[in-house]
Amino acid sequence: MRVDRFLSNLPRFNRKQVRLLLVEKRVRIDGKIVSDPHADVLEFSRVEVDDEVLQAGKPARYFMLHKPRGCVSATRDPQHPTVLELIHEPDKHDLHIAGRLDFNTTGLMIITNDGSWSRRLTQPKTRLPKIYYVETEQDIGPEYALKFAEGLYFAFEDLTTLPAGLQVLGPKAARLSIVEGRYHQVKRMFGHFDNKVLRLHRERMGPLVLDSTLEPGEYRPLSAAEIQLI
Repeated sequence: MRVDRFLSNLPRFNRKQVRLLLVEKRVRIDGKIVSDPHADVLEFSRVEVDDEVLQAGKPARYFMLHKPRGCVSATRDPQHPTVLELIHEPDKHDLHIAGRLDFNTTGLMIITNDGSWSRRLTQPKTRLPKIYYVETEQDIGPEYALKFAEGLYFAFEDLTTLPAGLQVLGPKAARLSIVEGRYHQVKRMFGHFDNKVLRLHRERMGPLVLDSTLEPGEYRPLSAAEIQLI
């Protein structure tokens, strides 16, 4: 939100007062004086007028988790362990999952409190590929790659999936690249050929690659360089 709009939305300031505050350089965002009414105020920004804190701000947090099997992608569940139970950090209620995985799907999961950042990572319009390693019950034929690239019609949602890339690694193993995250999408794509997915593991989300040193159930903070990639 623009700083002039942020201040005007407070009951204590009208638009004229906001203009004066900015001209008189009495407004600070994250410790820096701002006079530009178009300066951004984020949910993590600390906003001060004179010496009074109007928004304390909070640190943005980003974690990479190696999701194990048998774990629910949810903040709470009455029957099964959740991925957030694997995160041992304060104020976990502020965190959300960027890109869920099915109960028995393993691999890369991102957990953050930065909503705009996670939307850039997961929304189909950004076209960031999600890469999965897949093992199937039956052989994967050459027609799979052609059909996936063309797109599959999902009657339940009345939509056709965006083009996906398939690299066959063996008779019953492949690497799949998709830019969406429809309900059970990968399983339904292989189900089009009546081929059951036996193992599904997410290796990558856009430029973020699962850290090979993380064991299932382990996590680590993202580096500043990784955060800047999104």
